[in-house]
Amino acid sequence: MSLDDIRRQIDDIDRELLGLLNHRADLVHEIGVVKKSNGLQIYAPEREEALLRRLIGMNQGRLPEKSIRAIYREIMSAALALEDDLTIAYLGPKGTWTHQAAIKKFGHSVNYSPQPGFAEVFDQVTRRIADYGVVPIENSTEGAVSHTLDLFVDSPLHICAQILLRIENCLMAAIPREQIKTLYSHPQVFGQCRAWIQKSFPHADLVEVSSTTKAAQIARERASEGAAALGGALAAQLHDLTPLEEAIQDRATNTTRFLVIGEKTCPPTGNDRTSLLFAIQDRPGSLVKALQAFDHCHINMSKIESRPSKRRDWEYVFYVDLAGHCDDPQVAQALAELDRHCSMVKLLGSYPDTAE
Repeated sequence: MSLDDIRRQIDDIDRELLGLLNHRADLVHEIGVVKKSNGLQIYAPEREEALLRRLIGMNQGRLPEKSIRAIYREIMSAALALEDDLTIAYLGPKGTWTHQAAIKKFGHSVNYSPQPGFAEVFDQVTRRIADYGVVPIENSTEGAVSHTLDLFVDSPLHICAQILLRIENCLMAAIPREQIKTLYSHPQVFGQCRAWIQKSFPHADLVEVSSTTKAAQIARERASEGAAALGGALAAQLHDLTPLEEAIQDRATNTTRFLVIGEKTCPPTGNDRTSLLFAIQDRPGSLVKALQAFDHCHINMSKIESRPSKRRDWEYVFYVDLAGHCDDPQVAQALAELDRHCSMVKLLGSYPDTAE
């Protein structure tokens, strides 16, 4: 078969695909009409993940799982944009890792609203200016993000999805490497690249800024002073900087977990995670008894983090992640038992325990 013959076949397939995609969009629109008439949310993370798993299971061709997820992410993003003027608030500015996580979850077709701080992301969603928010919750190297944990204490919002994003930082600059005198970046990035900095730039001044995008901006503006930045490739692209060295993080598996926050939690999918907050009563053995609730019900607790309650001195709130959905009988039983030993139990949400 000649090259022209192969290209004609591809053109025919593209024509058929376009027709099918438009037909799919019409059907999605019908679903949207039904959802709106019944007061249901347009975005359904549980349905989205079930669809992706089904498609991956059906796949018998050359396309790897990563490609299938990326292709259908944009197909579903286009459908969301058609159904609703969906707005996603995220910890900005443009080009941050949170921005990239939001795009990974919602695609390029929806509206994005960068916010200057964690509280502003929560506020935008609470006041329904944005439909959902995306915030970091923990990094595999640097641990929990305390700002997010603290905001959940008083927020009415729920967790409806999670995003795991592999973090690959690079050295970016508008000057040659030998002219670099000062490195700018977010504090967490400095923590993630600590060993590399000691080895590669032991005498450079380190300046912490609010985001990797801000660092890239400064690296461009102060290039003549020897400024460079550490951050993601998107930040380098947005500010026309050259990545001088890639993958400079100390751990190759450096990953940040982000949460999607909204007004409602998700129905069960069969592979779920539940997050909650609880405060123990101030008496001996309270924490042990609280944690025994999960042991008695054979519930796997994958994370526990303590934070000052900020209401009374030396009072703490505990953030916990569990395997399972809050509607699962065992999880519901554990939560009921937990409530008997605590002064406060707050369910933050159950959502698909995805690895993507």
